Amino acid sequence: MIPLSVLDLSVVTTATKPAAALRNSIDLARHADALGFTRYWLAEHHNLASVASPAPDIMIGQIAAVTKNIRVGSGGVMLPNHAPLVVAERFKMLEALFPGRIDLGLGRAPGTDGATAHALRSRLDRREGDDFLERLHELTLWETRNFPPNHPFNQVVAMPDDTPLPPIWLLGSSDYSAELAAQVGMGYAFAHHFASYDAIAAMTNYRARFKQTGWRETPYAILAVAVVAAETDAEAERLAASMDLNRLLRDRGQYIPLPSIEEAQAYPYTDADRAAIARNRSRLFVGSPATVIKKLESMIAASQADELMVITAVYDHEARKKSYSLLADAFGLAKKEAA
Repeated sequence: MIPLSVLDLSVVTTATKPAAALRNSIDLARHADALGFTRYWLAEHHNLASVASPAPDIMIGQIAAVTKNIRVGSGGVMLPNHAPLVVAERFKMLEALFPGRIDLGLGRAPGTDGATAHALRSRLDRREGDDFLERLHELTLWETRNFPPNHPFNQVVAMPDDTPLPPIWLLGSSDYSAELAAQVGMGYAFAHHFASYDAIAAMTNYRARFKQTGWRETPYAILAVAVVAAETDAEAERLAASMDLNRLLRDRGQYIPLPSIEEAQAYPYTDADRAAIARNRSRLFVGSPATVIKKLESMIAASQADELMVITAVYDHEARKKSYSLLADAFGLAKKEAA
């Protein structure tokens, strides 16, 4: 069956403070490694009360050091927030320390609000508009060394210079990144868990338009989805209540730690709230393993996904680990590892 991976936001809850959420990420990564998951990617978000990790490169090093087989990467580094040379240096270092196990996923969004984005970038060279493509080009030039003659960067070397950049992936939730990933010949990951754009259109378009440029020989598309799995449909629905309320409040601009199930059940929902939750459920797959697989099958097939990346942001850490265990068993990972 399709390979499975993990996308982790280091979820902060009303009972789990940010420092504990970071330690939970390390614990979950060990768990996913033992289960046979392919990758463990960490996101970059800033000034969000429900997300503990603004620096995926630091977490990648910590997690790669305590795991054995799983690939560890960024899902992703928000490139407009960083000088391309800094990204190149840090991920070359990670690749040098953990050769063949690092992924560099790149996003073009700020991963935060406007004021925080300004604070992140205020000391960088300011440019008007979207300069993601320019930054991506510069990042690749630190690897290819194809700067124009007499360019001042010809005298600058991204260290360690005996180590290549890890594989680069472009992340997206629209057709823009799908088109760009195809044109530059890189891997692509689609964020179905928050996208309004159609995942099937984006991923099939990427595959159809892919050009081999030296970064990858063939297209490879990852479908990232939000899943809550439990032993029964009823238990999964109970666990998902926290995510339902959190998403409802986020859509209203209220970025708070993930509420407990009890808080979610006690919330005074209006009919409009319930309708909004029902609409948001199109981005969330909830149920027993059999139910979740049945719901996912058609999307996996239609999108021609090469890999499924799962984010499970439930209140209880042990329930989150159990959700990944159930998925691993349902998708045959444990059997494959034991064989």
